Formats: sequence, C-alpha cells, structure tokens
Amino acid sequence: MLLTAILIYLALTLAIGAWSSRLVKNSNDFVLAGRSLPLFLSASALFATWFGSETIFGASSVYLEEGLLGVIEDPFGGALCLILFGLFYLRPMYRMNVLTIGDVFKKIFGERLSFFASIFMIPAYFGYVAAQLIALSLVLGAVTDLSLMEGVVISACIVVFYTFLGGMWAISITDFMQTTLIVIGLLAVAYLVAEEAGGVGVILEKAPPESFQFFPEANFSAWTTYFGAWIILGLGSIPSQDIYQRVMSSKSEKVAVQSTYLAGIFYLTFGLLPLFIALGAKILYPELYLADKQMLLPSMVLQHSNLPIQVLFFGALISAIMSTTSSGLLAPAAIISENLVRPYFGKKLSDQHFLWILRVNVILVAGIALILAYWKSDIYELVAGASILMLVSLFVPLTAGLYWKKSSSGGAFLALFMGMAAYLAAEIYIPDQETHILGLVASAVGMVLGSFIFPKKLSTTHELS
Repeated sequence: MLLTAILIYLALTLAIGAWSSRLVKNSNDFVLAGRSLPLFLSASALFATWFGSETIFGASSVYLEEGLLGVIEDPFGGALCLILFGLFYLRPMYRMNVLTIGDVFKKIFGERLSFFASIFMIPAYFGYVAAQLIALSLVLGAVTDLSLMEGVVISACIVVFYTFLGGMWAISITDFMQTTLIVIGLLAVAYLVAEEAGGVGVILEKAPPESFQFFPEANFSAWTTYFGAWIILGLGSIPSQDIYQRVMSSKSEKVAVQSTYLAGIFYLTFGLLPLFIALGAKILYPELYLADKQMLLPSMVLQHSNLPIQVLFFGALISAIMSTTSSGLLAPAAIISENLVRPYFGKKLSDQHFLWILRVNVILVAGIALILAYWKSDIYELVAGASILMLVSLFVPLTAGLYWKKSSSGGAFLALFMGMAAYLAAEIYIPDQETHILGLVASAVGMVLGSFIFPKKLSTTHELS
C-alpha cells in the first residue's frame, strides 16, 4: 500500500508538470514563471528549495553525532541566507529585470565577467543535484528492491520530466503541494516519536548535553570553525541562481521581499523538526541508528509506525527532495543557456529556439549529476561543497558590485580567481583547516587590489536605484 501511495503521488507530480507546460509561452515563463507568482507560491517555492535531502538525511545524522554545533551550516546558515538576501540583495537585483544572476554580473561588470562568473557557478550545481538524486534513490530503495544507481536513474527521469515540460511554473505549483506535505508529514512523525517516548520532555532529558550547545568553546579555533559553518550557506548561497530565480519570479518587489522573510522563518522552524525526530528515534531505536545513520528516520517510520504515518512521512520526504532537485536542475540550465549559449548566437536566436535550448540543458545537467552521484554518496558533503565554490568566488564580486562604487571588472576578475585559487591550494596543503574562509579573504583582497589597479571606466557606470 505504501508503494502504491508513492506511485500515485509521483504520477500526480508528473501530471502537474505536463499541465504546467500550457503556461509556458516563452523563456521568461520557463525560467521565472513570467514574474507573476503570488506570495504563497513564491514563499513556498523558496522554502521548498532549501528543504531537501541535506535537511532530513544529512543534517539529522550529523546532529546526532555533533549536536547543534554540527548543523550550524544547515538549517541555521540556510535561514540566514534567505534573510540576508531579502534585506540587502533582492531589491537592486529585482529592479534590473534580468533572467539570471549571470545577467546581474553582466549589468554590473560586463559580458566577459558574466561569462567567467557563470563558468564558476555552474559546477556547484552538479554536486547539489547529485545529492538530491542519491537521497531520492535511498527513499525508493527503502520501499522497493531497487539498487542505488537504479533509483538514481529513475529519480532523475521523474524530476527531469516535469521540469523539462513546465519549468518554473511546474516547480512553483509542485513546490506548494510539496511544502504542504512536508509540514504535515514532519509534524505527524514528530508527534508519533514524542508519544512513543513518553513526551517531548523525556526526549530532551535523555539527550546528550552537547545536543543543545549552540555556541562553541572560548578559543580562536572553535570560533573560526563556528564562523566558517555559518557562512557556507549563509553567504555562499547568496550568489546562486536557484535562490535568484525563485525570488525574481514573484509578481512584485514587495512580494519578493516578504517571501524571503517568510521562507527563512519557516525553514528555521521546520528545519529543526528532523533534528528532534532523529534525536527521539536514536533514543527509542538505537539499533537502527547503528545500522545506518542517514537512513535512521525512514527505517524508524517503516518499522515502527502505521500506514497513514508512513504515507505522510514518505510523502514529505519525497516532496522535500524533488523540490530541491528541480530547482537544482533549472538553475544551471538557465545559466548555461542565457550566459554561455545565447551570446554565441546573438540576436539571430528566436525565443522559441532559446526555450528548447533551456529544456535540452535541463537534461544535460541531469546527466552530469548522474555521473557525479555514481562517484560520491555523502549527501551533506555534496551540498556543502556546492555552496563553498560560490562563496570563495562569487560572493565578494556580487556584494562589491552592488554596494561599492569603486568596484571594477578588473577587481571582480581578481576576486573570482584569487578566491578559488586560494581555496583549492588550501584544500591541498592544509585540508583540515577552514579553507573556505581563506578563499573568502583572498577573494576580498583580490576585489580591492584589482579595483584600484584596474579602476572602473566611467562609461561602465551602472545605476541600481
């Protein structure tokens, strides 16, 4: 019965994708849903973007080993990113009225910098999508006899189908349905765990003391690690196309700002639920925790709950993963199409042809993610790695371009390359340190040096207001 319910849900998702294709008339509809999403669709799309496999599988398993200090990156850093985006980045970018964040770099620094920024941005999404495909495969494998790679391939086909047809419209509509399932499903399982344990208080009393330690020890090394965890998602995901395209799909600037705040609050609130559920599951069923940390929650629900709870939980789980996967597919496909392919054709490319280029690139991104999923299966690491790449290369140029009048394209070039070079070198020679902080500092130094050595020409001045 559980498998039947999952198949019905997947069929419904595919049907929504097919129906949504009727709303896609041009490339703007496909990438940004025609900039017409109301608040409830925009906020749910943003929330669902973040709430993926790393939140349920990755963060919960890390939390059980390291406590709150181990999950500062996600969900706390993720919520911080949404709030900061709404406060400081959204308004100037929304007014530019462009298709991708690569176009934002083009507006500020010119086409050449936009090309390199896009090149730096795209690889980050392959690991992100791979993580979601692995997670969805694990879920399917829990209720079927599918192998990991068989599940990954089937998962990719499902998400590619509705993203290919409906683009941002399909993603937004399915995200609203998926957000509803996530909230209901996690609340139901949290209630079940609390009831089985004898109440919330019992779970909290039996938890190790480090489970609730939010601040590190009073030494430089601990605080450096703490700061590093906050900025991986908190700053590293600000220059990301998936966040950008969901926010810019809102019907107005006011709605866009409101959606970031709502999504940030929702994400932090419901992002803590998997941690509580995992804590209760470990206390109630330690043998499941020892068997497979990442599969603790699905195993607990399968073995120790009734069918309605199973349907709700797996519905929530699949929803969380699929929503994140779809945005991870569309984001790099949009950047490849808009910032790498379109400039090659110039004005000769019609919008309908461009729309098909977008769709083909959705398939291309999925194919590369499949290959990466075959190589690496640690969900939390894959997601963290994706955000770090953008943190050390793109965060500083974007921030400086929006708020520092003396920022130049030369400074942006140096920031991109110095940040990435410093990070990669540190990963080789001092891998156990907070290498992404060194990359971020190097990027900032590159931005300042480059802007003074290669100052901005007056002809390239841009207006953000």
